[in-house]
Amino acid sequence: MTSNSEEPKPRPRGSVTFDNSGRVVIVTGGCSGIGRSICDNFARSGATVVCADVDTAAAQHLPRRIEFRPCDTSSKEDCQSVVQWTVEEFGGLDVMVNNAAVQPKESYRPIHELSADVWNRVLGVNLSGYTFMAMSALCHMRQQRSGVVVNIASGQGHRTARQVGTYGPIKAANIMQARQWAVEYARDGIRVVSVSPGAIDTPLVRASLAEQGGSAALANRHPVGRIGQPEEVASAVLWISGPDASFVTGTDLEVDGGLGALGSFADPYPMPTVVSS
Repeated sequence: MTSNSEEPKPRPRGSVTFDNSGRVVIVTGGCSGIGRSICDNFARSGATVVCADVDTAAAQHLPRRIEFRPCDTSSKEDCQSVVQWTVEEFGGLDVMVNNAAVQPKESYRPIHELSADVWNRVLGVNLSGYTFMAMSALCHMRQQRSGVVVNIASGQGHRTARQVGTYGPIKAANIMQARQWAVEYARDGIRVVSVSPGAIDTPLVRASLAEQGGSAALANRHPVGRIGQPEEVASAVLWISGPDASFVTGTDLEVDGGLGALGSFADPYPMPTVVSS
């Protein structure tokens, strides 16, 4: 027992380790943010990782253990090329992570103010890109009779707000893509799942902080009182794509700090008081 004035001693937290030795993984949009963390975590656990991204400048900073292939996922030909190269180079494909996404500031508008160019850009990367990568990946996985596809969706795929008429509906489609593909290919030994992060500390989120009310307000919307870290999403991806999750398919895992559990009718959490020194 401790008195009320004493801070409780921290309890053991436990740990989980992953062994992905011999597995081959493709991660789209792997040069930064959540994608980069997924690449790093798979590589550290022994996997051969192929990062497919348009950002050739950022690719120069990838560690040597991560292979880079230039890829615009809105191009079916680029997606086919990356998958084909990976299979030919490494002999198979075990995990395909659809992560590449865009959320331009110009998309934070009601749809009657949205330009066709912005809509088509988000649609091309965030929806068609997922489909194009899966088209090629699933062909090879069917031949192997094994494989896992992970769609990185979003908390916005489950609930919405004003002036987000593009990103959220398309992320909802990413969740349904995973469910449909899971049902379609389950008897081929393939699992398909989606992971829906809340607000995560990434360049994509930081670029639109003003549109989301600022960092403090965004963090306070999550019951845990903070935004997430890319490594927390990566850990979920490694678990759900591994053998310990072998009975998990056709579902979505929300990694959102409790965001999805908090109803719009609930009293908001009080904003933390900042004490100046």
